[in-house]
Amino acid sequence: MQQLPDWQLHERAGVWQLERMFKFANFVQSLEFTNRVGALAEEHGHHPALLTEWGRVTVTWWTHKIGGLHNNDFVMAAKTDRLHAGGG
Repeated sequence: MQQLPDWQLHERAGVWQLERMFKFANFVQSLEFTNRVGALAEEHGHHPALLTEWGRVTVTWWTHKIGGLHNNDFVMAAKTDRLHAGGG
């Protein structure tokens, strides 16, 4: 978590999840980011929950198969941060 300072841990229905809200200037930018995160998820075969709204996207990572967090969730969160920073 020290390497992911903008992410929060949440427990929902007994399942720990890693979540961050990203802010954008408008809906088009939010949707573009959502699509980039979706492409990243497909590439790695690991899919987050994505909530796309005007000016923001909330990304939530957890591993469904184990009902909680796995190291891969933290790796994907870091990759999501790089996407947001423009690093792909």
